[in-house]
Amino acid sequence: MLSRLDQPIAAIATAPGRGAVGIVRVSAKDVSSIIAAICPRDLPPRQAVYGPFRAADGSAIDQGLAIHFPAPHSYTGEDVLELQAHGGPVVLQLLLARCLEAGASINLRVAEPGEFTQRAFLNGKLDLAQAEAIADLIDASTEAAARSATRSLAGEFSREIHALRDALIDLRMLVEATLDFPEEEIDFLQKADAQGQLERLQSHLARVMQRAHQGALLREGLHVVIAGQPNAGKSSLLNALAGAELAIVTPIAGTTRDVVRQTIQIEGVPLHVVDTAGLREGADQVEQIGIERAWGQIEKADAVVFLHDLTRADSADYQAADAAIAAKLPVDVPVIDVWNKADAVDGGVRFAHLPRLAAGHPTSDATGRVARDAGTVSEANPTDAPSITLSARTGDGLDKLRKHLLEIAGWQAAPEGVFIARERHLHALRRVDAHLMEAAAHLARQAQALDLLAEELRLAQNALSEITGEFSADDLLGVIFSRFCIGK
Repeated sequence: MLSRLDQPIAAIATAPGRGAVGIVRVSAKDVSSIIAAICPRDLPPRQAVYGPFRAADGSAIDQGLAIHFPAPHSYTGEDVLELQAHGGPVVLQLLLARCLEAGASINLRVAEPGEFTQRAFLNGKLDLAQAEAIADLIDASTEAAARSATRSLAGEFSREIHALRDALIDLRMLVEATLDFPEEEIDFLQKADAQGQLERLQSHLARVMQRAHQGALLREGLHVVIAGQPNAGKSSLLNALAGAELAIVTPIAGTTRDVVRQTIQIEGVPLHVVDTAGLREGADQVEQIGIERAWGQIEKADAVVFLHDLTRADSADYQAADAAIAAKLPVDVPVIDVWNKADAVDGGVRFAHLPRLAAGHPTSDATGRVARDAGTVSEANPTDAPSITLSARTGDGLDKLRKHLLEIAGWQAAPEGVFIARERHLHALRRVDAHLMEAAAHLARQAQALDLLAEELRLAQNALSEITGEFSADDLLGVIFSRFCIGK
């Protein structure tokens, strides 16, 4: 693996397709031979020079800008050559082929996905969290996600991790000193306030975890499924949330027979909303396939909007069918009971008597922790549990639904300072939290368990180091960088 990473690499760095400008990038220990073959002119460091790109016979492949970034002041830490040509696919392929031809003597090869960024990481130009932030910035689906990825790329997340690591190292030094000199009369741990240091460390970790959770929401979003009986208004609700006519809406039951997806954003958080076929018994073969797909989406959902029809709320048959659906919903998925068509009922409808069919399903507090909630829902006391009345046709009540979806996700307003994060970061931080809790228990016993305390602190530091790549397995690096685009 190391020998392969020492080889010179080249790739088209811009997205496939036609464009005004396309870039071919080369990274090697020394690119002078390639410069001499393709750009027979002086290239001052980090200055764009315009001129022809020469083929092997001396003819011009294209006219464009060439920039030489001498090592170590480059993206990868190696010598880097960037050729900015016209963005036609054929032109760029010719230019890449010419680079490979000119670099045959130094074994130049086509780069693998993410290999430029991988070299930047291995050469100390970026840590692993910053490298991942590059891909997240490219893939950002909202402005808030892009801003958060930029903060991580600038090192804000990494600085928080390093601050936690440094505090852990200080605490480990105290514990190790106590283990090395047990005969000393001075109690190192009490004198240095080890208990207070550990508590401050846990408090700092909690703040970092909260910001990382918010960043993960900006990156991943929330997978929301709209489910319910036919003609409850599921497609109308999707259209209302999206602000566009995405799904066909008719009075005919069973119009939606497949899954319709749309990504929207609420306060910068991407919500992947899925409209599904109406859930009912006795459907025809084609509709039944759609119903099976609907249940498949529900199983994978982060939240389910269980839509009911207010105009049929007094029907015993309708209530029984809704209850049957509720009984089949996954117990570990947050469910919001939403009563639609408020504009079509009399003002005297007693919303307080609407049944809460999703009782017992988890909801989520502001930190994103899932909690059980078994209160009775009513319009008079809407904070007891998630139950909302609205009109998909007029839009009345949609803001309340949007707000509650964010609450289920654990989102908090004013996300300035949030850095982008991934599930692996959250997993590592949760492991750090668990190790520190064990460490606190051992610290309470002090002399009887100092060796176990030291071990928990060591494991916590290793988990932190995995985030920035200071302690990472090669297979993890391979998985992370293989998901980048070629040329990045």
